[in-house]
Parts: sequence; C-alpha cells; structure tokens
Amino acid sequence: MQGFKNQRHPWKSFILGLGAAAALGVTGCQSEFGNQTLPSPYYLENTVQYYPPGPEFKLAREAAAQKAANQEIAQQQQQQR
Repeated sequence: MQGFKNQRHPWKSFILGLGAAAALGVTGCQSEFGNQTLPSPYYLENTVQYYPPGPEFKLAREAAAQKAANQEIAQQQQQQR
C-alpha cells in the first residue's frame, strides 16, 4: 500500500502546481510605471488622469524681473549721457 500512495502524490503536486499557475495567469501581474499600476484586472475601467502641461520655463517671473531691472539700468545710463 505504501507504493500505491507514492504513485498518486506526484499527480497531486502536478495538478496543484498547474492550478496555481492558472490562477496567476488569470489574475495578471501588476507592475508600476509612471505612477500607474498596469495592468490590473480593472485597468480599462479606471479614469484617465490628465495633468495639463505647465510653463516650459519654470523661472518666468524671475527672468521678467531681471529683464525689467536691466531695462531700468539701461534707461538710467541713457539719461546720464
């Protein structure tokens, strides 16, 4: 009887492994790219997050202030001549 039980044990392990592989294949694999978790079982139902583009040059106010200061200095130099 001992040999008979050992013969069925590999089949049980094989079926269990096959079931685990099928369960993993059905649920999908999640990974994170660009702060998004893709693919998930419900990724087609998720809403799209849109971030509008910002200004290309981040220091626009500082550049405008420097330009105004340079123009003021240039005007003062012209008045002194």
